[in-house]
Amino acid sequence: MKLLLDSTRCQGYGLCQEHAPDLVELDEWGYANVIAVIVPPGAEDTARACADSCPNSALRVEG
Repeated sequence: MKLLLDSTRCQGYGLCQEHAPDLVELDEWGYANVIAVIVPPGAEDTARACADSCPNSALRVEG
C-alpha cells in the first residue's frame, strides 16, 4: 500500500499530519510531505484516515 500526495492540491491545513505523524510531516508553511510512501504493515488504517482527513483530497491511498 502507498500513501501518495498531489502537492498541487495541498492547502496546508495540516489535518493529515494530526492523523499520521509517522507518515506525513509538514513544512514550515504547513504543507504536507509524505515521509513514508510505502505504508508500513499495521499502519493501513492510519494511512486511510490520513487521506480521508484532507479537505482537498491531496492525499490518496493506493494498493
